Amino acid sequence: MAATTEFSEKKGEQMLGMGNDQNGSRKGMSQKGVPDHIVGDSDESGVTKDGMRLHPQPTSDPLDPLNWSSFKKHLILGIVMWKYFLFTYITTTTVPSFPEIQEQFNISYSQVNWTVAIPALGLAVGPLFWSSFADIYGRRIIFIIGTTIALVASIGSAVASSYGGYMAARFFQGFGVSPAATVGMAVIGDLFFDYERGQKLGLWVLAIDAGLLVGPIIGGFMDLVSAAWINWLTVIFFGALLMLELAFMPETLYPRNLMLSRMPMTVGDAVTTDIEKLGRRKSDAIDVDLKRTKNLPFVNFKPVPGMRHPKPWDSVIRFILTFKFPVVVIGVLVYCFAWYWWILSIITMIPAAYVQYSPQIQGLLFLGLLLGTLFSEIFCSGRLSDWLVLRLTKRNNNIRIAEMRLWLAYPAALLSAIGLIIWGVSIDKMYHWVVGQIAFFLFAAGIQMGNTVITSYIVDCYPLQSMSVITFYSVFLNLSAFINPVGSLAPPPDLRLYFSQFFIAPWQASSGWTWTFAAQGIITFFASVPVLAAIHKFGPRLRAKSGQPFWVNPEYDTL
Repeated sequence: MAATTEFSEKKGEQMLGMGNDQNGSRKGMSQKGVPDHIVGDSDESGVTKDGMRLHPQPTSDPLDPLNWSSFKKHLILGIVMWKYFLFTYITTTTVPSFPEIQEQFNISYSQVNWTVAIPALGLAVGPLFWSSFADIYGRRIIFIIGTTIALVASIGSAVASSYGGYMAARFFQGFGVSPAATVGMAVIGDLFFDYERGQKLGLWVLAIDAGLLVGPIIGGFMDLVSAAWINWLTVIFFGALLMLELAFMPETLYPRNLMLSRMPMTVGDAVTTDIEKLGRRKSDAIDVDLKRTKNLPFVNFKPVPGMRHPKPWDSVIRFILTFKFPVVVIGVLVYCFAWYWWILSIITMIPAAYVQYSPQIQGLLFLGLLLGTLFSEIFCSGRLSDWLVLRLTKRNNNIRIAEMRLWLAYPAALLSAIGLIIWGVSIDKMYHWVVGQIAFFLFAAGIQMGNTVITSYIVDCYPLQSMSVITFYSVFLNLSAFINPVGSLAPPPDLRLYFSQFFIAPWQASSGWTWTFAAQGIITFFASVPVLAAIHKFGPRLRAKSGQPFWVNPEYDTL
């Protein structure tokens, strides 16, 4: 039986973890040819919660990550979040030291700005390299190797004596920490059920947004010591992360389909069983002679047994093939290039907008962005998304549709648009800095909500291919950061343009603060909302028409 996502032509609904193809048949091949060996978790019988079938399906195996204690799961989640925090922290923490970097390497204004873009290139390229290896050798070893590379590269950036050496180190910083995106999301999928996904992915997204915003704050104060100490602190952070990964992060890649046949959670002839009624039923791990999760070697260099593995180059091939699935392509591209992109405009223009303040005070002005991000995650993002989907699912006869995630995108886009407009006006009219902080709060709250919505939506659309769709998302999110500084200006006439050699600088110079950021707000709302509304309405049909990918994550694939 094929593990696919069922499309009901009558209702246009996508149901997670069901085995029918779009015509309702149960043949030996799924939609678009998913082979027979993808089995187990697709069975309609199994463990449910509140009448809805769980995905992934749990086993009775104590080595199953779904059965680990809440403390252990959240400890691992914390490690993943710390790495994802550093994912963007490395790009912005050096911003307050730009004058020292320019003087140290005797480089131009535009060259110093590229020191922010180069690690973003490493962040974009990395997921295409690491993702398949994480599906072969496991999440733990890829995390450890990546962090080691980032640690060494951070030392290199601290001691670099040339601009070329510094840029090479910055690239490998991004490349080393990049598994936090795709592999980090895969770890979350290994540990938590789908009904928890919105909140956990929301926390994951919170980490990347917080790193982007906290970086300049910490960097501003470390710059009081020296520009080099900004990089040495990053070395300390990566060193601490490596220790945590070695000590507290077991392997989470689990041969789920195989173990569902060996250690099912359901008992007897039961077709479905509510997880609340099962209690803590567990088998003995030694009942199955297969090395898995905690039983694997401390440092494992062999393929994780019990599943079919991709080829090392499959992540690149699958990235290209993902263009066949329009809901992922449209959702990711509109968010990255019509919405999220503007956060870099804000970050790089803050020094120019508040030139009268010292770098340390300018760093503190990022607090409005940080507070908006935190508020959104606590009250308006992941947990609210899960609650909303649960309510809508119950009203829809317990049939869950991925597009239920999109309702929060509309207020999110409006908040970001309003924040952009208010900030541009506040700088032009020289309003009190508190007005700018309110604008930052609104803008960041919308960004956080939108990021959580998009990541949760594309994973809900293709839960069995979550690694591939998040790789697609991560590549374009970071490419948007890399290609942002496409403009190159002559040396600016005053400090108001010192840090703004990005393409936004000539726009602001010719149109002024109000119209530049008002235009960005208008683009955010009137580009994002209609496109996402179209996906909201036609998404199920588009998925049915494009069919299912022929591959799945290895944990759902058996030999």
